[in-house]
Amino acid sequence: MDDKLAIIILAAGMGTRMKSDLAKVLHKIHGAPMIHYVVDAARGVAGENVVVVVGHQADEVRRVVSERATTLFALQSRQLGTGHAVLCALSSLPPNSEDIVILCGDVPLIRSATLSTLVEDHRTARRDATVLAVEVPDPTGYGRIVFNRHRQLSRIVEEADATDAQKEISVINSGIYCVSKPFLAEVLPRLQADNVQKELYLTDIIGIGYAASRKIGVVMAHDYREIMGVNCVEELEIAEDLMAARPMITA
Repeated sequence: MDDKLAIIILAAGMGTRMKSDLAKVLHKIHGAPMIHYVVDAARGVAGENVVVVVGHQADEVRRVVSERATTLFALQSRQLGTGHAVLCALSSLPPNSEDIVILCGDVPLIRSATLSTLVEDHRTARRDATVLAVEVPDPTGYGRIVFNRHRQLSRIVEEADATDAQKEISVINSGIYCVSKPFLAEVLPRLQADNVQKELYLTDIIGIGYAASRKIGVVMAHDYREIMGVNCVEELEIAEDLMAARPMITA
């Protein structure tokens, strides 16, 4: 395994749209908690250099994850946004890690091979941050990838903050990133909750990096279904069907 790589999995959310008291990442797909699939994909790339950020039902999420694998944990005691969650994880990262992949605990179809491609592209281009993006038939609900006139990534705009024109963009943010550790430590304290949600958005590190002329880029995923987030019962059922068809969609 790559000991210079670490992975942060964001798994602190409640998941109110699941209409259940159970923490979102503990809902099951094919009999296994969805967080298990994400941890497996992460460990396939980074071994035990995986930090799971817990919050809602923290003890139970720790227990369920530990049944599957040996990981590190970080606590987000208050849910103040994705940027805040990653900030909570910084001190738990292995000291020798140089590049950090950030992914969400509710994306059970993500594969180790896709994460490896992201890391390889990030390192080959010597970027400060690389976003995994994908084109989707319906971008509703997702952050949009905004390019400048030279087709360079300039920012990510969340749907709640997007203009009508930006909502027409079909290339969306998967919520998965590869970021150099020094850059991450530099920009996270600069995040501001000046948005509709009043949260610290991790997506804002892209705009900050672009404004500072840092090297920012995008890797396009091939199959939008692989990065589908599970936020409600209907999406859980879709993920169940896609997991059943796994050999066909991951070949």
